[in-house]
Amino acid sequence: MSGQADISFLRHSTLEAARALLGKEIITEIDGEVTSGFITETEAYLGLEDRAAHTFGGRMTKKNEKMFNSFGHLYVYSMHGHNCMNFLTREKEHPEGVLIRGIEPNTGKDAMARRRGRGNDLTAGPGKLTEALGIKRDLHNGMELNNGILTLREGKTPAVIEATKRIGIETKEEAVDFPYRFIIKGNPHISRFKGRVSENNGWKH
Repeated sequence: MSGQADISFLRHSTLEAARALLGKEIITEIDGEVTSGFITETEAYLGLEDRAAHTFGGRMTKKNEKMFNSFGHLYVYSMHGHNCMNFLTREKEHPEGVLIRGIEPNTGKDAMARRRGRGNDLTAGPGKLTEALGIKRDLHNGMELNNGILTLREGKTPAVIEATKRIGIETKEEAVDFPYRFIIKGNPHISRFKGRVSENNGWKH
């Protein structure tokens, strides 16, 4: 697939990568169907020193072993029956990554709706968007980005990026308060959206 993004920015700061991913378009081609969406919500996980990260303390397990890879790979894990997708950042000795929490549907909305079994609320949450895009832990955990199955492409430019606390990590002591979640302000395709939808869903013209 042509027009893929340069993903070398994932090599550096995980926090900067989490912001830079906003607006990028994720495109999947699975079972002959193309689906895509623009990233609206991310969370950074800073590895060894971050109590909320699966690699906190550096212990490798069967569940998290794919986190110990270099930037540009996927880490897909399952939680409560849902698949959650992370893009790895930095190098192997720094097992960090960015959880993709929300996308704004673009291509293949009918396929997304069929996979989700519903016509609305398709991608506002990490488990929802992977189901809509066809990403599964048993098939895609550990694969590289831009490999023909999942492609990252330049997309839209955020008008305002807002940083907040991460979601669903209430037991992780000091990590609860880290402002490592980033959203397109005013875009409705994010977890627990509240407030008003902004002009152009929060994108610049």
